[in-house]
Amino acid sequence: MRILLLSAYDADSHRYWRQQIVSQFCGYDWTQLVLPGRYFNWRIRGNSLQWALTKRHKLEQDYDLIIATSMVDLSALKGMVPNLASIPSLVYFHENQFAYPVSQQQTNTAKQANIEPMMVNLYTAVCATQLAFNSAYNRDSFIAGVADLMKRLPEKLPASLLDDLLNKSQVLPIPIALQSSVNRMVNSLNKPINLVWNHRWEYDKGPDLLLACLRELRAQKLDFKLHLLGQQFRKQPEALESVQAEFLDQLGQVGFVDSKLDYEALLQTCDFVISTAYHEFQGLAVGEAVQCGCLPLLPNRLSYPGLVGTEHCFDAAGDIEHQAMAFVAQIRVWQSLPPEQRQTIWQSLPVQSYTWPSLGPAYQACIEATAGL
Repeated sequence: MRILLLSAYDADSHRYWRQQIVSQFCGYDWTQLVLPGRYFNWRIRGNSLQWALTKRHKLEQDYDLIIATSMVDLSALKGMVPNLASIPSLVYFHENQFAYPVSQQQTNTAKQANIEPMMVNLYTAVCATQLAFNSAYNRDSFIAGVADLMKRLPEKLPASLLDDLLNKSQVLPIPIALQSSVNRMVNSLNKPINLVWNHRWEYDKGPDLLLACLRELRAQKLDFKLHLLGQQFRKQPEALESVQAEFLDQLGQVGFVDSKLDYEALLQTCDFVISTAYHEFQGLAVGEAVQCGCLPLLPNRLSYPGLVGTEHCFDAAGDIEHQAMAFVAQIRVWQSLPPEQRQTIWQSLPVQSYTWPSLGPAYQACIEATAGL
């Protein structure tokens, strides 16, 4: 089978998924068109024009299936390269533009401008044969976002649109592929407890809540060590600067770990993985840490209940101080459990099944069904 794979914004998680799916299904004949994960506004609106004008010789070849990320302006691309219009297409949603948090710095005008990426998502979904989402939260927030948009449009769209989208949707998490083998018991906890926060250093990952949680740990006199990992940028959120200043003596590794093996080895020394995010559609970083032996400390929102179970998330209702207290309370819950029970729970967390042996057959069935095989 000849497959055209289109990744219009090949950021870290997109690249991780793309490389994995190509390597896992090496029996297919893949042609890949990829654009770097930068210049978001231009990329999401301009990818179809850019490819149609610069990669037409590749686009006009014979394919059995198109697999595209939701960042691809697929309807426009099919219009500019007509031979693509009749080829079945599977669109994979790493995220959806309806569920992005808006920063406090954005003006009302900027918020209104966000409708453009939403429309690209919607047009691409409508023209696709099949949709796949990396989590139920991603799917559900997309459908809810489309429903809300339909209420705000000046002219009505058919109510059947939502059913049409939902009927061709399925959930296919990104499998987690560790480079190291994990043979670890999590039934004992370090003293001090060893924590890891391993996310992009941006506002949507909740560094303000992380700072509040650390302050609450200190107020309740819990001894801890924190590894502050993840991708850094030229400008850091002020909350992360405060974390590094206020908790210098409690910090272990700080910054991005280049070696995947070194990164996984560090995760295997930690007791808990923390997320304080306001934006997460699956949670690859958390999933990697859990599969490396960490117990989860995650807010009860976004994709996290599906990743580890609602009962293992801390209460995310209320203000930031309430959430910080709930975070510490969840640590105490884990500490109170008998060692064997912690081990049993860790082994049974839903994210433990996010592997290629578990998910590969579903991926293959989806690809082949979409292609009409």
